Amino acid sequence: MSEEVIRVSHLDKMYKLYDRQRDRLRDSLGLTRKKLYHEHYALKDVSLSIKKGETVGIIGTNGSGKSTILKIITGVLSPTSGEVSIEGRLSALLELGAGFNMEFTGLENVYLNGTMSGFSKSEIDARLKDILDFADIGEFINQKVKTYSSGMFVRLAFAVAINIDPEILIVDEALSVGDVFFQNKCYHKFEEFKAQQKTILFVSHDLSSISKYCDRVILLDRGKKLAEGRPKEIIDMYKKVLVHQMDSDMAGSETVDKDGKLLDSKTEAKGTWKSHLTLNPSNDTYGNGIGHITDFCLIDNSGSITNTLIKGDSFTVKVKAEFEDHVSEPIIAVSIKNRMGVEITGTNTMFEKISTGEFNKGDTLTATFTQDMFLQGGEYLVSLGLVGYREGDFTVYHRLYDIFNIQVISSKDTVGYYDMNSEVTIDKKAAEQDPYPGKAE
Repeated sequence: MSEEVIRVSHLDKMYKLYDRQRDRLRDSLGLTRKKLYHEHYALKDVSLSIKKGETVGIIGTNGSGKSTILKIITGVLSPTSGEVSIEGRLSALLELGAGFNMEFTGLENVYLNGTMSGFSKSEIDARLKDILDFADIGEFINQKVKTYSSGMFVRLAFAVAINIDPEILIVDEALSVGDVFFQNKCYHKFEEFKAQQKTILFVSHDLSSISKYCDRVILLDRGKKLAEGRPKEIIDMYKKVLVHQMDSDMAGSETVDKDGKLLDSKTEAKGTWKSHLTLNPSNDTYGNGIGHITDFCLIDNSGSITNTLIKGDSFTVKVKAEFEDHVSEPIIAVSIKNRMGVEITGTNTMFEKISTGEFNKGDTLTATFTQDMFLQGGEYLVSLGLVGYREGDFTVYHRLYDIFNIQVISSKDTVGYYDMNSEVTIDKKAAEQDPYPGKAE
């Protein structure tokens, strides 16, 4: 059994919330015996352990207690109750520029942070070149930190954190600020640390990174530990939490059968499919109203309505429409854009050579698009359309632009927008035997 380097036992962190500032003052001075505050538990009875050499991720919605537990583990915050034990030299990167003096230069902050971590000047001198090479901010190292961009901040802070020879590295969302090349450099360092049997604990909303690098994942929800286990299993559970299909006391899911009927009885009472998605609150919609899209959903390969998909899995988009007048051969369309608004892919019933038929007032149709997800990991936006030809003219009945997002979780990305899903084989002897493979003329 591997050695445990972090153990958290029955951890609580409670904050007192006051309706009025004077109540806070009266309570702090002991001027009343009456309870003047509401109790808010950022963490409630959380226990976990992390073994030497593990890379463990913590995920959860905003306000679930992720950052709070890291701050308690690193000693930045004190728990209300419970115990934390650490075995080994710990380095933490919790907040952008945390521990930096804004009036000091970058170089002075390197020595300040190194000293705070227990290193002598000579020990910092020995690591200085590695720190500066990793940060790669050039002459800005001699400028005051208050002049730095957010990218420079995180480069230097991370460079210091990983080059003081930690046995345990704790990171809280810091990598989301750096550019893609710096993030790649950091994750290469993660892999080096894993090979050296160092322990990494990090919080991230980047589920692709969680899936790729973590040996184990812990899911927090509203201050409680909901589950822990292998990345894919916990990410699937997190997908349900994101769309309120699971709470801390009961694990349940909203699933859809082949006809689009919601299977769970509690779900049926909740109504529409789209109510179980995270929707764009400021979407653009227009059309002449002769037909309109009444409902839609994204369904993963387990049958759950979700905004999150695993790269390589099959998924389904369902679109339901209703008509206010006679319409012949309406066209249902689905398109996907990246975050910059570039249209990546899409299709419609006309492209797919599907005849939709004739519809009168009050009639409805449901179109189902099923395919495999081979877009690269990242965030995408989905638009839906109900269009057609009316008296020979192209007509927009209803369009919903960027109505919901898809987050694609990937453990392997290639070049460009989508994965060619190549099968690659290597035969070292092939070139020696036949330098020009193929059919001879």
